[in-house]
Amino acid sequence: MEAFPDYDPATAEMAMARQEGSGLPGFLGIRTVAAGAGTMRCSIDVRPELLNPFGTMHGGVVSALVDHVLGAVCYPVIPRGTWAATTEFKLNLVAPVREGTVEAAAEIVTMSKRTAIVRIDVSNGGRAVAFAQGTVTLKPPA
Repeated sequence: MEAFPDYDPATAEMAMARQEGSGLPGFLGIRTVAAGAGTMRCSIDVRPELLNPFGTMHGGVVSALVDHVLGAVCYPVIPRGTWAATTEFKLNLVAPVREGTVEAAAEIVTMSKRTAIVRIDVSNGGRAVAFAQGTVTLKPPA
C-alpha cells in the first residue's frame, strides 16, 4: 500500500461515526464498518425491499454499495475541500445474495493529484459475490 501524506484520521473517524446517512446510502442502509488510510469497508443488510422478483439482492443495490465505497474511501486521504467523483467502474457479479449482510472492502490501488484507482471486493457471509475496480476523479478546491 502506498503512503498517503494527506491522510486525516479525523475524517476517517467521521465516516465511522456517521452511521445514519442521508440520501441514497441512508435509504439503502449503507454503514461504514472500518475506515483507514486508503481502505474502507461498508456493509448493507439484506432486506426484502432490496431483493429482485427472484429473491436475490438486486444488482443495482450491489452497484450502489460499490459506487458509495469507491468515492468515500478517498476522503480520508485527499486534501480537505477536494471533491471525489466516480468517473467509471466495472462490476462483476459472481454469486447471488439472498440473506445476511453484504460487505464491500475498498482499497486505493494508486492515486495521483487528479485521479484514484480503487479495487472493491464484495462478500456475503465470507463468500465472494462481486468484484469491482473504478476510477475516481479528484477535483481540488477552487
